[in-house]
Amino acid sequence: MINFSCIQDLIDIANAQERTIDDIVVEYEATHSFKSVIYIKENMQTIWQVMKESAEKSINNTQKSVSGMVGGDAQKLFTFKDSFAGDFVKEAASYAVAVAETNAAMGKIAACPTAGSCGIVPGALIAAQNHYNYDDEQICNALFTATGIGMVIENNAMIAGAQGGCQAECGSAAGMAAGALVHLAGGSPEQIGNAVALAIKNLLGLACDPVAGLVEVPCVKRNGFATTVAILAADMSLAGIKSVIPVDEVIDAMYRIGKSMPKSIRETATGGLATTPTGIALKEKIYSK
Repeated sequence: MINFSCIQDLIDIANAQERTIDDIVVEYEATHSFKSVIYIKENMQTIWQVMKESAEKSINNTQKSVSGMVGGDAQKLFTFKDSFAGDFVKEAASYAVAVAETNAAMGKIAACPTAGSCGIVPGALIAAQNHYNYDDEQICNALFTATGIGMVIENNAMIAGAQGGCQAECGSAAGMAAGALVHLAGGSPEQIGNAVALAIKNLLGLACDPVAGLVEVPCVKRNGFATTVAILAADMSLAGIKSVIPVDEVIDAMYRIGKSMPKSIRETATGGLATTPTGIALKEKIYSK
């Protein structure tokens, strides 16, 4: 029976058995859930379809959330013509914002790994499919790689903003997306690990300070920004750049930083942006309705 407790375990198993990380994760999932490999893979196809539908829903309309704070920005970015970021990065960020807008409007999403960070992995992978013609099976294999990364982070650190700030939500999702992109590009297990480390390192310490306690501001647009971090982390790793701090030590650092964060910036809406004059005014306006 295959077991892994850290990213290095996944890398070592993949190298020793000449397998890909996604293949190891599928076997692990099948064994521990007592489900068939066919069931596990079909379920991931369903999740992937939900991801795509949640992105398209907000790309194609300007529906506002109940609070009125977010909605329509994904479409604005998607249709913007003079992007400094380039078409791929702009599109990935647009889809990430779109999924998060769908979530804010009470639409159906796949938490990946959480609702607050639901747009980052889909945003990166939808853009990758559109620009590089990966088929759904290839994308789902990349999602299994992301799944293994997320499992390790959840077991060794945290993925909830209430536990470790937004570094735990958007940081984890960025690491998962970076690893998935490297997988799609045919990168090695070591390169996947480096991409995860590079992405998470650069979101360490990120506060979770939602205005009015809603997963909207700054959460929705933050999904777009974190997606660009994931893309650059993947590019750096594929270019041969290594993280000086090993990936599992980066994950441990995220855990320690999260535990040392004050509660005011761990999803309590009692600090940070939530307590700015505008943040307070928005809260009073929303809850007075």
